Amino acid sequence: MKKKLGIALGAGGARGIAHIGFLKALEEEHIRPDFISGSSMGSIIGACYAKGMSADQMRETVEQLSTFDIVDIGILTLSKLGLMRWTKVRKMMTGLLQDCDFSDLKIPFSCVAVDLISGKLKVFNEGKVIDAILASSSMPTVFRPVEMNDMLLVDGGVLCRVPVRQVKDMGADVVVAVDVLGKLQQVDKLPNVITLITRVYDIMDTARTQDQKRKNRKIVDLWLEPEMGDVSQYKIKYHVSAYDAGYKLGKENAKNIRKLLRGEELPRQR
Repeated sequence: MKKKLGIALGAGGARGIAHIGFLKALEEEHIRPDFISGSSMGSIIGACYAKGMSADQMRETVEQLSTFDIVDIGILTLSKLGLMRWTKVRKMMTGLLQDCDFSDLKIPFSCVAVDLISGKLKVFNEGKVIDAILASSSMPTVFRPVEMNDMLLVDGGVLCRVPVRQVKDMGADVVVAVDVLGKLQQVDKLPNVITLITRVYDIMDTARTQDQKRKNRKIVDLWLEPEMGDVSQYKIKYHVSAYDAGYKLGKENAKNIRKLLRGEELPRQR
């Protein structure tokens, strides 16, 4: 009997475009995930794919996006805990997902966010999909936290960059993780306080993710990191190189994924 495939799509901002390329490669190889989990940008792409959008449709959508489609800065910024409102993004996502529930998705899907009140990870697998993915993608200080059921929710990547355990809990026999941020890249300089803050965050995030990767070694069958050089996760821009890196990664690993689904073992990753 064929094993069930779970794909965990990691956080990564603009670098998350690699997820679309990866899914496109799997489509061409006739490999379809049975379960998808996502964090931050991985949650947005995962939800759209689980709803039934093809990789080509997602690519066309992001190619047409502009900064104006996303940026929505409101007044009283400091009192609202974030620079940008969700109005424009919510409208755009409603157009793509039709305000669906998790139960409406064609592929079982879950995503993660972090509750600032309790300090704990929140896993979403029921209710309104848009509310869940906006919470999962709410990068602290940039977007306003999402208020829901006495919770104040921010980006899932704060605690869980790649939700591998969550997709395993959904019932996956084979778990493939796609970490688009990968290893920390060296920088030449830190020109301002914003780059200083993001650099500190990136260092902490990478250390935490590497620790989680070691702890979850027994449940992750394939941990993949696309090579895309110095593409920044913080730029609101479509990166062809990110898409191409994800596509290349999918093509290179299709054979290994098929082996895992047949029950064959691969050499253990370091």
